[in-house]
Amino acid sequence: MAIFSNRIRIGDLLVHKGYITEDQLSQALEEQQKQKGKLGEVLISMGFISEEQFGEVICDKLGVSPVNLKDVKFDDELIQLVGETIMRRDVLIPIGYDEEDYTKLKVAMADPLNLAAIDDVNLVTGYDVAPYYCSATQINIQLDKFFGKKQAMEAAEQFEAEHANEFDVNEEQEEDASVSDSPIVKIVRTMLQEAVRMGSSDIHIEPMERSVRVRYRIDGVLKIAMEYNTNVLSAMVARIKIISGLDISEKRKPQDGRLTLDVDGEEFDVRVSILPTVYGEKTVMRLTKKKGLTKEKKYLGLSPEDEKRLDGITHNPHGIILVTGPTGSGKSTTCYTVLNELNKETVNIITVEDPVEANVPGVNQVQVNVKAELTFASALRSILRQDPDIIMIGEIRDGETAGIAVQASITGHLVISTLHTNSTSASITRLIDMGVEPYLIGDAVVGIIAQRLVRRLCPKCKVGKEATEREKSMLKYPEDQPLTIYEPGGCEECNKGYKGRIAIYEIMPITTKIRKVLHQTVTADEIQEVAVEEGMNTLRMAGARNVIEGITSIEEMVRVAYDMDEAVEN
Repeated sequence: MAIFSNRIRIGDLLVHKGYITEDQLSQALEEQQKQKGKLGEVLISMGFISEEQFGEVICDKLGVSPVNLKDVKFDDELIQLVGETIMRRDVLIPIGYDEEDYTKLKVAMADPLNLAAIDDVNLVTGYDVAPYYCSATQINIQLDKFFGKKQAMEAAEQFEAEHANEFDVNEEQEEDASVSDSPIVKIVRTMLQEAVRMGSSDIHIEPMERSVRVRYRIDGVLKIAMEYNTNVLSAMVARIKIISGLDISEKRKPQDGRLTLDVDGEEFDVRVSILPTVYGEKTVMRLTKKKGLTKEKKYLGLSPEDEKRLDGITHNPHGIILVTGPTGSGKSTTCYTVLNELNKETVNIITVEDPVEANVPGVNQVQVNVKAELTFASALRSILRQDPDIIMIGEIRDGETAGIAVQASITGHLVISTLHTNSTSASITRLIDMGVEPYLIGDAVVGIIAQRLVRRLCPKCKVGKEATEREKSMLKYPEDQPLTIYEPGGCEECNKGYKGRIAIYEIMPITTKIRKVLHQTVTADEIQEVAVEEGMNTLRMAGARNVIEGITSIEEMVRVAYDMDEAVEN
């Protein structure tokens, strides 16, 4: 993020533009005093402004031009001429020669006022510098592309050279993984930073028979990032264990830990899971932006109809609200968003989570600790004696937790929780399987939200085509009407034709009619049929709407939300 002199009064400019309020500026100035950082960095880290808004105001004030690095064709000779050290330290990158004056070098900078950095570039290149503004995130992503893999491979080669005559890394050497300048520390740090800047949700470090494979999950799909020799694995896993508070001597049992990571001024929570496999310990690290979970409702991607249904559910004074879907479908984000909507000084909100994924001001959050016998069920019993108005349970995993949640909702509490099922109607049958009586479910549950994340088509390279009869049938679109749908293309700005993800929802309020049905012996299909009759959009319908609107592809809809029984029929 950019660094600017206080005399520019960037805060006043942002207020004048309407990007922040006076109150937000005051909060940011207080935080700036605590952090001893720069105002721009603080405003962005607090989520008050985006990097784009900040850059716009800076460019207007300084009279410098902004640059989007995605549109730049880089000159490798210039990159080498300036050198990685200066570019990393001062967050800048050369983008070419000035077309009108070839004695000038155009340089994208996160801080166009950094005169010392400008002098350094002038000294090493011999060119005058024409500064341009670019966000630190964009610059660091580009530097990772140039140097990230090179740094990691050099560190791996250095490690291999140091341990050339050893068959394995012993425990004493594993302890050395905590030394800040060791090759393994560089490998792990580079991996984490690169994954964050590429927008990854998970990092997989997988021991294979003859190599160690590193893959990043980007927009829900795994992508190979790097491969190392097998002799790097032990030290790499040891380093991850050290920074996530795990036992480096234990290699036979699964272990779970967590760490906090700061990349480009943004804080990330990293959940670490280590599992012994036949070729060594496999590590998966889940990356969560701490501020990313606490979104405003308007950013969830709800349709106006679904937003109205969600409001109707959350305005209930008591009952259970269930959010369902597979791992990585955005359930936590939805739960935290609902919690933020309900978070008022007049109510007592308590959560029990495993782990606590984001800190919410004004909310009492409890971390599950199995070793201390603090389970979801035992924590819930204690919470009910804490005079709560609203309770959030991270996940209903067993019949005991489900039973307590039902009793809590019936006795006047609003309970929010997640459940691993495929649809809204399947959630009801899952609760029945856990031992909850159907008539109690009808009294306790007020609404169920099922969701998935589908990949967005890249707007720059998506390719239109006329839908076939089969495709129209899958989308429930009139076959006699023309329809253009889109397929992934592929360009430098996206990941094989996709860029980012959007949530699709199936929201089922528990209506009087559904409650009546629950007093009978019913299946998930029968419950869904009644809900659809009352206007509920299924996940397949929501996916089809996004295909018709050109947001995603029909292949993505089928992958994420399509009912395969219907696909066979069609």
